[in-house]
Amino acid sequence: MTSPDTPAETPATTPAGSTGAGAAAKASQPPNLTRAEAAERAAAVDVDSYQVTLDLTDGNGAPGQQTFDTTTVVRFKAKPGSSTVIDFVGASITSATLNGTPLDVSGWTNNTGLGLPDLAAENELEVVAVGLYTNTGEGLHRFVDPEDDEVYLYSQFETADAKRMFTCFDQPDLKATFAFTVTAPGHWEVVTGGAEQDVTDNGDGSKRHVFAVTQPMSSYVTALVAGPYHAVRDQHDGIDLGLFCRRSLAEHLDAERLFTETKQGFDFYQNAFGVRYPFGKYDQLFVPEFNAGAMENAGAVTFREEYVFRSKVTRYLYERRNETILHELAHMWFGDLVTMRWWDDLWLNESFASWASVVAQVANSEYSSGWTTFANVEKSWAYIQDQLPSTHPIAADMVDLQAVEVNFDGITYAKGASVLKQLTAYVGYEEFLAGLRAYFGAHAFGNATLRDLLDALEQTSGRDLGAWSEAWLTTTGLNTLSADFDTDADGRFTRFAVRQSGAQPGAGELRPHRLAVGIYGTDPDSGKLVRRKRVELDVTGESTDVPELAGEHRGELILVNDDDLTYCKLQLDPQSLQTAVERIGDIAESLPRTLVWSAVWEMTRDAEMRASDFIALALRGLPAETEIGVVQRVLSQISQALRSYADPQWAADQGYPQVVDGLIELARASEPGGDVQLATVGVLAGLKLTDAQLDVIAGWRDGSAPLDGLTVDTDMRWTLLAPLVAHGRAGQAEIDEARAADPTASGERRATGLTALLPGGKQQMWDRLMHDDTMANALQDAAIGSFSHPAQDAELAALADPYFAEIADVWDRRSSEVAQKVANGLFPRWAVSQQVVDAAQRFEAADHPAALIRLVSEGRASMQRALAARAADAGTADADSSGAGSSAS
Repeated sequence: MTSPDTPAETPATTPAGSTGAGAAAKASQPPNLTRAEAAERAAAVDVDSYQVTLDLTDGNGAPGQQTFDTTTVVRFKAKPGSSTVIDFVGASITSATLNGTPLDVSGWTNNTGLGLPDLAAENELEVVAVGLYTNTGEGLHRFVDPEDDEVYLYSQFETADAKRMFTCFDQPDLKATFAFTVTAPGHWEVVTGGAEQDVTDNGDGSKRHVFAVTQPMSSYVTALVAGPYHAVRDQHDGIDLGLFCRRSLAEHLDAERLFTETKQGFDFYQNAFGVRYPFGKYDQLFVPEFNAGAMENAGAVTFREEYVFRSKVTRYLYERRNETILHELAHMWFGDLVTMRWWDDLWLNESFASWASVVAQVANSEYSSGWTTFANVEKSWAYIQDQLPSTHPIAADMVDLQAVEVNFDGITYAKGASVLKQLTAYVGYEEFLAGLRAYFGAHAFGNATLRDLLDALEQTSGRDLGAWSEAWLTTTGLNTLSADFDTDADGRFTRFAVRQSGAQPGAGELRPHRLAVGIYGTDPDSGKLVRRKRVELDVTGESTDVPELAGEHRGELILVNDDDLTYCKLQLDPQSLQTAVERIGDIAESLPRTLVWSAVWEMTRDAEMRASDFIALALRGLPAETEIGVVQRVLSQISQALRSYADPQWAADQGYPQVVDGLIELARASEPGGDVQLATVGVLAGLKLTDAQLDVIAGWRDGSAPLDGLTVDTDMRWTLLAPLVAHGRAGQAEIDEARAADPTASGERRATGLTALLPGGKQQMWDRLMHDDTMANALQDAAIGSFSHPAQDAELAALADPYFAEIADVWDRRSSEVAQKVANGLFPRWAVSQQVVDAAQRFEAADHPAALIRLVSEGRASMQRALAARAADAGTADADSSGAGSSAS
């Protein structure tokens, strides 16, 4: 699964219609399975197969409204005379029969499951039940398209929500084969992980779809997608390929490009992994109201439908979509073919797919600068997460499902992928691939652990990975690496060493690093900064000498982690920092330039560089930046620096006016209709604007004073309306007018987001987000994503205290997926103050669930970091304040 990486111009997802599914979701909370309980059940049960029969109609050939019929036949082995529990979460269990004997189902509940007593050596269990549709993106999600009132369904089961659709032993190490039979309205497409074998017309407007038996797989990667989806089909290397989206999005589905990128991925992975794709056909389905970026269901991958671009987007968003496609395809081998035994190794699933997707991009796609984007996006996420008080080892201690659900984070994905990149450098790329081939061969269609992978890599590389694993996977925090050197009068090194500080936050561990040191100087022909010398070495301990650099000229820029091989903070020496400040745009290659961007941003977050200085540097360097992904990230960092890290008085009086004027000029000066112009306009919409600047935005939107080259399409009209609403220049009438012009699911969510921006309407939307448990996940996402705007900080300040008074009740009532979004998205980051820090600390000290306390602590830490950065920017920080808030985001 990939985390949400949603296009900035298409936030959140879409409404689920008035199905009442929210109330159903509230009534169907799943149990919190512990690791110990899962191990006990796995020792008692060996599952062979599931036959699942579903009826998605109302009995008359039309779509069901709130419930669906679900019958499961499961065959499994057990110790004679033993007992266990099987899982189902839904409306009711009608009957259950174990080995021909009816079971008493009166003791079943959603939280306890169904008890199975007096088991035989070979068992057959049939459970007839009634399932509940949801509108939260969990289990079997039901969506109504507002354009044509058609119903669309899709499943989402990670981490353990397969039990919401059929009765099962819902844990990753109890693999089995699956065979689905589905009755659905006659005009629907129906897709599962198995290939469709037979379709029968039932004569009542419905059809019965029978699917092939799958290979053995975990319950969480099974899938069902059903509805009047638009389908496009192709084939590659004997593999049937399918693309699906809602019919109202069909005109925007760029099938040729998507198929090309998918085929490139198959060619790379099958060759690199030495194992043919194992699941027969491969469908990719773009579905509405999806919570994540995508999900690796075996043979039936689901994606958030925002990846079907209905308006103009930047090349960066195409690159990120491609990364998601390759991420999920990599999971077919690492995660689906070979699966973790328990969620302790979740990081290995996600980190591997993140690493592999970039390797595949660089090797066999148009996105050859994928590692630049990785350094700019994934590593930035990891650095933030790894400096929070909630940081945890990559190999986390997942004691139960609640612990798992809050660990789909920057450590599990991005730090883990960074460390795998480091491991590849440490053992050698070819040796790493050879180890993977051995691993897949030994554990195909089974479960494995980290130790199994390390054993394979040790065999192929000859490296002992025990100490490496201990240093990297069981510790927390980042090491800081810096150059420690002396030079002679001519600027040549007389001594050069790489200095390593202990990992922080954590116990100060030193780690082994395989890295490269690069020396950069000005090319006399181009005037650009280019690499003149590179040395690759193993760094161990506090200081590692680099004798190969003796006698080399120090140049103008020294990069200790050149090529970004390891995971660390990079500390620039004073001259290199000065070069960065003055000439960041002169660095010829994108990856070293990105490493410098990252270094100065981390210094800003650590209050070692004034936020106002970072903003000035960024405005100077952006016009020369060639990578649109870097441009978009730096634009976002400028916005965050203004809102959170700059002295508030400076930001109000000088910062916002200067930045907005600078970005308006950048939008005008950049290529008309180009990516930089499009990205810049998107960021401008989220800044505090003067009346004159609002006039410019209004002129772009209504065409009275257009921006040369800017395509004011449907989504851009929404984007440009947002700042007008936030500043009171437009209101509900303009929102209603825009909704009428865009009567789509996307238009509905955009209208909801803008409603959250109405001045004077914060309390009303707050009450809905906090108390309306039937609100569809799509509308919740849209409202939260737009709720906080810097033009409204005074009105927002009043909502800090209500957050701490109300969030625990939200957490108690709602599912983990929904509650996490509210807890994260509405933490009052807009009210940067010691008072909010104090309120958060009081909340953390009270009796609340550990997962909720974790999220509140992350918000509190981000505020502590902001306070330290503001003090540094205003010149009021204590002499030792540069480290304040170093455990914040």
